[in-house]
Amino acid sequence: NVSRANGLGGPGGNVSGGSSGSSSGTNALSPVPAGYTTSGLSPNLSPGPGSGSGGRKMVVSAEMCCFCFDVLYCHLYGYQPPRTPRFTNDPFPLFVTWKIGRDKRLRGCIGTFSAMHLHSGLREYTLTSALKDSRFPPMTRDELPRLFCSVSLLTNFEDVGDYLDWEVGIHGIRIEFFSEKGSKRTATYLPEVAKEQGWDHIQTIDSLLRKGGYKALITNDFRKTIKLTRYRSEKMTMGYAEYIAHRQHHHYQNGIGHPVPSYNHYS
Repeated sequence: NVSRANGLGGPGGNVSGGSSGSSSGTNALSPVPAGYTTSGLSPNLSPGPGSGSGGRKMVVSAEMCCFCFDVLYCHLYGYQPPRTPRFTNDPFPLFVTWKIGRDKRLRGCIGTFSAMHLHSGLREYTLTSALKDSRFPPMTRDELPRLFCSVSLLTNFEDVGDYLDWEVGIHGIRIEFFSEKGSKRTATYLPEVAKEQGWDHIQTIDSLLRKGGYKALITNDFRKTIKLTRYRSEKMTMGYAEYIAHRQHHHYQNGIGHPVPSYNHYS
């Protein structure tokens, strides 16, 4: 069973099977594919904070974001799915996040704690996050030019005894708790969420409890009952304009014989 979850805050909550998170990690340390370094990237094509932690080479790459755009493009236009990508197919827990517009509003974010091979995992969660995030309507063609895609590969999972034992902006957190009715619930925030929202530890935990469906008064004693897992992520973000430029520069094609769309193709 794949545990689906939303990693970012937003209106409402999308808890499937009592889950709202993504964990269970591997330490597959494949090198970054040739030609994809993190130096000189524009603000819209950039690794997230904490990426490549510990001095090791990053696995996440710009090509993964390109592939997600390809998958969505081919689906929305009814084309054959894109070819098998050339980046590593190692298994990772992963998230695909879509944001839209100049203010980069959340448009969809779903992932899995289960380690999935990247080729199939990114195919699945590209469409799941774009079309099946219950907080938003399914994406349409005319939204494509305004989209930003982020791929997050989750690593370094650690169960901790203290619900405050994690760093804002460094760790993602997944919590397990029991609802007022005694049912087990889980919820997660990716590493960037608390920092982007300006939250401290308590605000993040309380927001995550609400996201996970806890409606009762939140007390410090209740917070101490939470089981918390912290993790890190490698994140790459790419805007639509970068996607088009990247595809044209590397002479790639969408799907099977489909030309790369021009920047204003969808307007």
